Amino acid sequence: MTNDEARRNDGICIIGTPRSRLRHSGFDIPSSFVIRTSSFRAEGAVTIIELLVVIIIILILAGLILSISSYVQNKGARARAETEIAAMSAALESYKADNGIYPRDNTTTGYTDGLNARINLAPAPSPSPNAYTSASFYLYSQLSGLDQNQQPVAGMKSYFTFRPQMLGHSTGNTTTVTYIRDPFGNSYGYSTANQGSSSAGYNPTFDLWSAGSTASPTPTPPAAWIKNW
Repeated sequence: MTNDEARRNDGICIIGTPRSRLRHSGFDIPSSFVIRTSSFRAEGAVTIIELLVVIIIILILAGLILSISSYVQNKGARARAETEIAAMSAALESYKADNGIYPRDNTTTGYTDGLNARINLAPAPSPSPNAYTSASFYLYSQLSGLDQNQQPVAGMKSYFTFRPQMLGHSTGNTTTVTYIRDPFGNSYGYSTANQGSSSAGYNPTFDLWSAGSTASPTPTPPAAWIKNW
């Protein structure tokens, strides 16, 4: 065996013919045993690439699932808002049949006339008193016949029973009602502004709406509202 053959045997692989036997460090090594360490390196590299591909596919699928879940939740919330607006509108018609007018506080605080759907485009994220929550609470009291502590008010009739998830509360308070809550967690809008001025609001009777999700875009354009006009 030449020096070149010995060096190859000390390296990566030992190659020989079926009839030959190679001597290395005093031992006979059959030539049929061939060690190819380079093949292990190739297999290891392929495994890492496959792992990266699997991770990328999982991330893509997770993103798709989250996107679909958000879409389904938003669609469900809009459907619920449409149902609640229709139910409250029916209660308002019953109120008008008994009282001759729709709930309107223009002679006292002016909440329902003060909220203008044309200019007040988004409910405040906080349930503290504002144009939306003040008008919304007035509607709650007139339709439910209850005060903010959900106690009956003498001389008032109930036209609508609000479900617990429709009752909005101040931060840290789960008993005192401050507004009617839409499925997106915001205050419903209720306005009689058009009764006072034809340039305000939309309906000559009343405007009742949910501004939907105010997360994106902010504020939600009126075309995307759930409304009675």
